[in-house]
Amino acid sequence: MSIFSMIPTIMMVVAPILITAVGGMICERSGVVNVALEGLMSIGACAAACVACKVQAAGAGAGSVWIAVLVAMVISGVVSLVHAVAAIDLKANQTISGTGINLIADGLTIFTCQALFGMDRTDAIPHKMVTDKLGFYPSFYIAIFIVVLSWFVLFKTPFGMHLRACGEHPAAADSVGINVRLIRYIGVFVSGLLGGLAGACAVMTQTIQFTSTLIGGRGFIALAAVAFGRWRPLGVFLASLLFGASQALAVLLSGSSIPSEVFNIIPYAITLLALIVFSGRDYAPRAAGIPYTKSSS
Repeated sequence: MSIFSMIPTIMMVVAPILITAVGGMICERSGVVNVALEGLMSIGACAAACVACKVQAAGAGAGSVWIAVLVAMVISGVVSLVHAVAAIDLKANQTISGTGINLIADGLTIFTCQALFGMDRTDAIPHKMVTDKLGFYPSFYIAIFIVVLSWFVLFKTPFGMHLRACGEHPAAADSVGINVRLIRYIGVFVSGLLGGLAGACAVMTQTIQFTSTLIGGRGFIALAAVAFGRWRPLGVFLASLLFGASQALAVLLSGSSIPSEVFNIIPYAITLLALIVFSGRDYAPRAAGIPYTKSSS
């Protein structure tokens, strides 16, 4: 198997990680840390699979895939607002709030599958995303578009400047009339939308049904890609490519003489290495994870 023939499969695995990581980057740029990316991906994947199975069983065609993707985005976006309320309005610890959503997602997705299908997974999806002539799924092109769009919005628009200001100096942003609370809500909601989109892309390309082990830590890998990519679109893209490629290679080379476990540990080993290399360096948005209280003066 040549390296070129592996590229479509590698990008199939990379795309959901990259989409989720961009959402996490935007969220943290606004000043809110979102460790719930894993749970948001899982909820999105479950929602997309459930909608696709039920709608297609009723006679809908392959076009219903995009209806399922849209529903997944909306549901994950709404769930992310729970984290927004806790982190922004209630000033709760953002790590604990995000972890709570991850735990809820585990139970919620299994309960939904039990209620709709009578088992802890969905039925097989009749119609999924299809590849183009080059072997790439639409998720690949969606991921690239989202990276470019995030760069443009963050660094070429007034809204992007406002969002970055809220993550760096919220008090200064507030003093010039920027609504810090609204901007941070938007950042969290966007991370929810993209988490749901990523989950839907994963279940619509990499498997035939949703299971509780489908996401398998990729939300946490996306979170690591945000830090490893220094909170910048290009860096996040390269980090996601590295992490995702190592996961894809574990599958592609499972029959080789090299144990697949070697490739499975690479993303986590790189994460630990990044923490060591970048320790003490201030790349993160200065106000990320710090609740902001509007001054009364």
